[in-house]
Amino acid sequence: MEREARAFWLRSPGQGEIRPVTLRPPADGEVLVRTLYSGVSRGTETLVFRGGVPPNQYEVMRAPFQDGLFPGPVKYGYLNVGVVEQGPPALRGRTVFCLYPHQTRYVVPAEAVTPVPESVPAARAVLAGTVETAVNALWDAAPLVGDRIAVVGAGMVGCSVAKVLAGFPGVRVQLVDVDPSRAAVAAAIGVGFATPEAAEGECDIVVHASATEAGLARSLELLAFEGTVIELSWYGDRQVSVPLGEAFHSRRLVVRGSQVGAVSPARRGRRTFADRLALALRLLADPAFDALVTGECAFADLPEVLPRLAAGELPGLCHRVVYDAAEHFN
Repeated sequence: MEREARAFWLRSPGQGEIRPVTLRPPADGEVLVRTLYSGVSRGTETLVFRGGVPPNQYEVMRAPFQDGLFPGPVKYGYLNVGVVEQGPPALRGRTVFCLYPHQTRYVVPAEAVTPVPESVPAARAVLAGTVETAVNALWDAAPLVGDRIAVVGAGMVGCSVAKVLAGFPGVRVQLVDVDPSRAAVAAAIGVGFATPEAAEGECDIVVHASATEAGLARSLELLAFEGTVIELSWYGDRQVSVPLGEAFHSRRLVVRGSQVGAVSPARRGRRTFADRLALALRLLADPAFDALVTGECAFADLPEVLPRLAAGELPGLCHRVVYDAAEHFN
């Protein structure tokens, strides 16, 4: 028996809408998931919403269960938490995380969902994809006991990196952002905070996640001799100037890209994508991560809310989308 669901689509850059979707019954080895929450990735997803994906990155930037093509119409997103309604007995009734767009119900292969630990509330689990990015970045960065580390850019990814780093022994972690109000988030996740001009230097590692030229330039300035910037920002179709003059060569500095689309080479031989995501979900047992969810709306309101998020009218970190039972078609 076919079911109907509803999905959020980007009709064209800057314009979204909710469309009906007909779901086929799950086959053997598949699950039918009813969505409880989804999350909006303010960096990548709002860039997609604005039409900022360059044509040569269309294939690279595809989400796992994306429908349509950039710049639109496209169904895009990857932070989804729901309950398995049909599928293998071991998964039936379980709360799961999936890299799926904003949709009330969906059918995917069983291996595409990851059970959420009982210690992690479903509402917090929408952060799993972002924390997974942080895990991969820190596998790339390989911090050591006692390192001095700055995280430049207190968005979803930067705050997730800082929160994971807060548990490293002897490490000095400072979250750096131009917005002084982010000091409250830094305090909630247990790290220091500074504006760019007041940030502490001589860092062994700087993780850059502000997606601005000024942030990248300041990240290089904060490094100690032979220090490394781990670049997590994705600039889309923007050209970025990197200050490689001045002391860049004499201080033997390094800028290294990190991206969640591949498991870090440091762990690739021993960890799978599933291992990395399961680790991110275990880390979310810490209630301090709740500080990263700063806004919420109903699924039905997403076409009106996403333009405001993309324009910066609704500031904050993770924006959570709530799916009420009334949102589901039977």
